[in-house]
Amino acid sequence: MTSDLESEIGQLLTERRLTLAVAESCTGGLLGHRLTNVPGSSAYFLGGIIAYGNDAKERLLGVRRETLLEHGAVSEATVREMACGVRRTLGADIGVAVTGIAGPGGGLPDKPVGLVWLALSACDAEIARRFVWDGDRVSNKERSAEAALELVRDYLLGRVA
Repeated sequence: MTSDLESEIGQLLTERRLTLAVAESCTGGLLGHRLTNVPGSSAYFLGGIIAYGNDAKERLLGVRRETLLEHGAVSEATVREMACGVRRTLGADIGVAVTGIAGPGGGLPDKPVGLVWLALSACDAEIARRFVWDGDRVSNKERSAEAALELVRDYLLGRVA
């Protein structure tokens, strides 16, 4: 099933002749799944990397080990490097990344369950957003994917600073 959001993103990317790639951790491929529900998405969606573990973040996306050690996998610094890394690795115009703690375990006082960082990297923008969801694991993943798609749409519509 395709939502209006994915279709709108596809139309905007097609009109602007831009390509998109995704780097996913806590969403485990849900973002790529939603984007590829749109017929013809291969014209603008180059692919995604599911980098669930830190080693994959380093090897596949170029996240620096120092960043992971200093800030952790669920941080603004890491998600920014993930977005830049997937954009570079797949040769896309836009890279979007998501990392977080979906739950039900894994939270810490300064990084609670439901904490999610999103980032978008493009030639003219680097944007990061922080969310704390209060749902269960599946709900947190769904809300994270939705927020990442909204970030892409907002960027394409010039609604982000």
